[in-house]
Amino acid sequence: MKKTCPFFGRCGGCKFDFTALDYCQKKSELLPKNLDCDTPVWTMPGIRRRIDAAFGAGTFGFFQSGTKNIIPIECCPNATDRINRILPALAKMPWCGAGSCLITECDNGIDIAINSNVPYFTPEFKNAADALDAIRITWNGKIIKQTQMPIVTFSEHHVEYPANAFLQPSVMGADILRNLVKQYATGAKRVADLFCGLGNFTFELNADGFDIVGTGVKRDLFKKPLTVGMLDNYDTIVMDPPRAGADAQCHEIIKSNVKRIIYVSCNPGTFMRDKNTLERGGYRLSVLIPVDQFVGSDHWELFSVFEK
Repeated sequence: MKKTCPFFGRCGGCKFDFTALDYCQKKSELLPKNLDCDTPVWTMPGIRRRIDAAFGAGTFGFFQSGTKNIIPIECCPNATDRINRILPALAKMPWCGAGSCLITECDNGIDIAINSNVPYFTPEFKNAADALDAIRITWNGKIIKQTQMPIVTFSEHHVEYPANAFLQPSVMGADILRNLVKQYATGAKRVADLFCGLGNFTFELNADGFDIVGTGVKRDLFKKPLTVGMLDNYDTIVMDPPRAGADAQCHEIIKSNVKRIIYVSCNPGTFMRDKNTLERGGYRLSVLIPVDQFVGSDHWELFSVFEK
């Protein structure tokens, strides 16, 4: 029997009812019509390891679609069981001010990163936070509770998870992308992993990591993209940039001798811009696989390979 989300149509977390029989058809209609995509790869609902909730006026939940109204929640059918077990306690917290609450399931427990419009939290909130089944809680970057350092794992490498850092929304989705990258990087001798985050691809490929934050070299690739001289040390480039894409970096890549680019994009708009840059520079799009990384949303992850 299908399990319908009780909040669908009210909360703004999902654009589509992921329990509906026509979910795949409706979401597929969002794919760019001018791109020849391979068959989409679908991830499962109910396995999201991170959700971004909101609070204000003493209410905790998700924003109503298109408004600043908060729909109270104590469960999310799209989240993991571990996250759902802590939501009722979070809903009863003595919230002060307004802001966001990022809840992330790490390997060893729940991490909660709170960003508020007020710099303080009350003694009552501190007491309630201490009672939560979470291994770390931060308020505007300040640790108010920590029993362990949150850990996430990539290719058997255990990495400390910084508060508010990006993770793919599910372990399954991260594994799918990593396996695709590994498959299409076969034969690579030296790889640069750009916008490498915490290392979802870096360790698997024994790559050099470059990022704005995270593992590897702390380099702002928007302001200081890798130069042609640096790029020519690599035969394969992996890129998984934020939604802003990799405009400056692509303009450097097309002047280099790099033969293969594996580009993972979460924004079809900036992907098309960067695709046009790469193609003008002599690269050919050889693989394009949509991945339903954010189940229920209107976002597609695009896995692509460019070669020359």
